[in-house]
Amino acid sequence: MLSLIGYRGTGKSTVGMRLARRLKWDWLDTDNEVERRAGRTIKEIFATDGEATFRQLERDVIADLSTRDRLVLSTGGGAILNADSRRDLRAAGPVVWLMASVQTIGSRILQDASTISRRPNLTATGGIAEIREVLNIREPLYRECATIIVNTEGLKLTEVVAKVLEELPANLLQESHS
Repeated sequence: MLSLIGYRGTGKSTVGMRLARRLKWDWLDTDNEVERRAGRTIKEIFATDGEATFRQLERDVIADLSTRDRLVLSTGGGAILNADSRRDLRAAGPVVWLMASVQTIGSRILQDASTISRRPNLTATGGIAEIREVLNIREPLYRECATIIVNTEGLKLTEVVAKVLEELPANLLQESHS
């Protein structure tokens, strides 16, 4: 398994889909899987049941999927908040941290209508201030979990995918062609 971690707006889903195609593996997004299992959007889960319920659903999805082979998994931005999830992701295979500047993340989030409709603000402030605040908490956890770090700043999708593929262990790439 290959996992992608990082803040929302860093390209985990887009890059994950493209990597899965290149590797000829399956692709799943933990946020999509949580919504599918719950029958509600993440925003609705947060509003009705709270963040703790969402995080438990997210944890369950990661625990279930981390045993799969030939899977590219795009995780939610906060998946790394759970120590068991961090452990499972690392044990399952390479973990790629996609990162970008606060300004780039903010710009990408604003351009993605589904982010606004499906995902709640994580702090009372929202916007750039929220991104800074949440990244201060999460960056050490991303760093702890990641085996590969790719800065997506100013890169096209094809360049990000190429950088990830360059960093993957050779045995993983051989596995994808067998």
